[in-house]
Amino acid sequence: MEEVNAMKNKVLKKLIVLAVVGMITAGAGVSTQAADLTDPLGTETDADYSEDISYSTSLARSSHLNCGISTIKRVSSNEVSITSTTQGHHECDKLWLSMYLERKVDGVYSTYKYWEFTALNSTSLTRSMTVIVPSGSYYRLRAYHAAKEGTTKESTTTRTQGILVN
Repeated sequence: MEEVNAMKNKVLKKLIVLAVVGMITAGAGVSTQAADLTDPLGTETDADYSEDISYSTSLARSSHLNCGISTIKRVSSNEVSITSTTQGHHECDKLWLSMYLERKVDGVYSTYKYWEFTALNSTSLTRSMTVIVPSGSYYRLRAYHAAKEGTTKESTTTRTQGILVN
């Protein structure tokens, strides 16, 4: 329980930092949108942890969806911890979060497990879980984040680097 609360606090702190950075870079048109999310090979890291953040830097481009955040962490030789957040600029009619844990087999990532969540009249939607996985493979977390207010729906995607679980 303490670990879940610590992870939630860490995500909240990152959201605050993102909001400040977003305000600073809004005039510069800087985007942290992940590069080519269709690349089936992706990239890997030697670290036990990977994170991806995608957010809008301009309220003119995104009035409702602020950002999406995804993290993956190797917990043991057969476990990963995953967390993802959809964050609105304000309370939205509906938020979506779809999480896809992907496993690399024969050089290609494909969906190993997935979960879908929604929240009504919320400013954020966060889900965290620990998943038992076969060792000896790379795993990454891909997520779809969306916010709807009235008839306007905005979305983005995140994808972590692959981490080796062995």
